[in-house]
Amino acid sequence: MQNYLLRVWSSLSLPGLVIGVLFFAVSLTPSLIPRPYMLQGVLSGCSLAAGYGLGVFGRWLWHYLELPALAPRLGRVIRVLAVAGCAGVAIVFLWQAARWQNSVRSLMGLDPVETAEPLKLALIALLVFIVLIALARLFRITFAFLSRKFEHVTPKPVARLLGIFLALALFWSVADGLLLKAGLRLADSSFRELDALIDSDLAPPANPLKTGSTGSLIPWQDLGFRGREFVTSGPTAEKIGAFLHQPALEPIRVYVGLNAAETAKDRAALALAELKRTGAFERSTLIVVVPTGTGWVDPAAMDTVEYLHHGDVASVALQYSYLTSWLSLLVEPSYGAEAGEALFKTVYGYWTTLPKDKRPKLYLHGLSLGALNSERSADLFDVIGDPFQGALWSGPPFASAGWKSATAGREPGSPAWLPRFRDSSVIRFTAQKNALDIPGASWGPMRIVYLQYASDPVTFFDPHSFYREPDWMKQPRGPDVSPYLRWYPVVTMLQLALDMATTSPMGYGHVYAPEHYIDAWVAVTDPQGLAPGDVERLKAMVSKRN
Repeated sequence: MQNYLLRVWSSLSLPGLVIGVLFFAVSLTPSLIPRPYMLQGVLSGCSLAAGYGLGVFGRWLWHYLELPALAPRLGRVIRVLAVAGCAGVAIVFLWQAARWQNSVRSLMGLDPVETAEPLKLALIALLVFIVLIALARLFRITFAFLSRKFEHVTPKPVARLLGIFLALALFWSVADGLLLKAGLRLADSSFRELDALIDSDLAPPANPLKTGSTGSLIPWQDLGFRGREFVTSGPTAEKIGAFLHQPALEPIRVYVGLNAAETAKDRAALALAELKRTGAFERSTLIVVVPTGTGWVDPAAMDTVEYLHHGDVASVALQYSYLTSWLSLLVEPSYGAEAGEALFKTVYGYWTTLPKDKRPKLYLHGLSLGALNSERSADLFDVIGDPFQGALWSGPPFASAGWKSATAGREPGSPAWLPRFRDSSVIRFTAQKNALDIPGASWGPMRIVYLQYASDPVTFFDPHSFYREPDWMKQPRGPDVSPYLRWYPVVTMLQLALDMATTSPMGYGHVYAPEHYIDAWVAVTDPQGLAPGDVERLKAMVSKRN
């Protein structure tokens, strides 16, 4: 056993170990979201493996270029010194890990951690590293075996080329066919069952004008779990009136589940018919909502806008998936865009036939993947002759084309996490603190607001952070971003990728607080009839519910 461990140790690449340990060390520095030690261990193990791989490639390139090698004795001395130095670096960085995590936690109002569990963290990282290195060596053995088989019938360079392509195809087919697809089938089945679950605490609405009621065109069971949750939640006319001390209307909420019709166009047509049945086009405000991947509509957004408009609001949403947003984006990236476009075109097409002085003001809304697909649903050239009034998109994913273009074209001097776009007459950005009242700026006929937190990794993940520092890391930084955050090649991209799968407290990261929606909705929809102090009272009320 001892001889085996010595052989394994001697087979490890020194440049790989040095770079790998450096990657491991800097992976302990903070990113956007605080991480528990288990997730940190996984991240650090992946970083260690990534650095080791770069070191192995560097050694191979050195030998390929036939550069001089170190003398054996000098190599052994350098190996011992390098290992000792790496151990020292790892210990120092592990000792600092709790302080770095607390620098993020304090910004988000979380209690500090006394320790980052350095021993457990290091053990998890080592296990992840061993698994990844074992897979890499298995790939190398497979490649070598296939190459030798082809050397009997082809020249050696061709045999190696065929070997690597076949090895890649074999590993990809195993990962895609046995792991990815099986896992996705399991996830789809689980989410489908959850969607079909009818909560015994939720009864179909008694009001025949409500979606899912006996008078509705959409049966209660076809709304899905998220749809039933959406149409039965939210403030009633009585609650809104009692809060505002004024008469209020019952908000209209229409939702079409994935099982209600075969295609997105059919579901959109059903949604339009239900809107007509419930009198939605007689309201002053109509909001076309694209939900997240599971079909969830954020109550923080919808409840607040219904209060601001005295309940004189109709909203409509169309489900397009059972999966969470990131899985939906991975597996069925076109479904959300297709559903969002079908719903918008159907509703907008009917809306444009109504008299302009009698129809409701039309707005778009989406959170996360919903924001991405809502943005894709309306082509400016299709609506420029009769534009809708505006949109509120919260937590827009980094792939959102309109958001990306406005951020890249921001006015000089404005930070990437809170840009100013041109004269601010069409697009404005805001965060936890209201940034929409811009001196000297006036709104045009269409108002678009992006609500985003500087600590939101879904918005600020950047694949180019693999090799360059993102603009949002530069000074001045967002108030909820750690001052200890630094850019490191490869590692920063891994940190941000893990951040996207890590939960944050309300009001930070990708969890948007209801009170932060209020100023955004006021700017986009310009509600009328509010008494002085109503907006601040509403913020105080919804913030207490968090």
